[in-house]
Amino acid sequence: MRIAFTTFAILKQPYGNPEVQEFDDRTPDVFKEAENSPGFIDRALEVSGSELSNFERDWGAWGRFSVPRFYTLGRDTTTDQRASTISLWKDLPSVFNFVYAGLHLEAFKKRTQWFLKPEWPSYAIWWVSDDHIPQWQEACHKLEQLHDEGPSPSVFDFKKAFDETGNPVSIHSYKKAKQQKPESAAVGQFP
Repeated sequence: MRIAFTTFAILKQPYGNPEVQEFDDRTPDVFKEAENSPGFIDRALEVSGSELSNFERDWGAWGRFSVPRFYTLGRDTTTDQRASTISLWKDLPSVFNFVYAGLHLEAFKKRTQWFLKPEWPSYAIWWVSDDHIPQWQEACHKLEQLHDEGPSPSVFDFKKAFDETGNPVSIHSYKKAKQQKPESAAVGQFP
């Protein structure tokens, strides 16, 4: 089993607007840091050219691009205001360590400058089999399910996480362990 992780947020302005340009400029470096993080497996990458909107691009095994029902704004390259990702990780500590460290943490701290305040989950986590590639539509369903039903073994967040057998996992004890260990030793099993 491995972790599927999706993020979803709505920018205050469409891509290309100076108010959100810093976010867009940081994105390639954050993706590169993710790809080089311990425990990273893969992420959704478009197969077709980036001159197309996300809704028109070919995403290969990740399926047709989709957004959760929370997004009702533009869908072409000049009006798109959503920022979303899907990635695969070895385990919960791996994705946790990436999210709350480095360039991603720096960008995360500036989120209120770039994004609308969400009334929905901004990310969702779920376990998938080793041979499963989550699709965009699946990620949207998981975000909506987390919003509608709250955390459960089928979809959760870091506040209320579950292991691959459905047992609750305490992220708080993991945070404490990470703070006590050197950075290189932080990746590993939850205590």
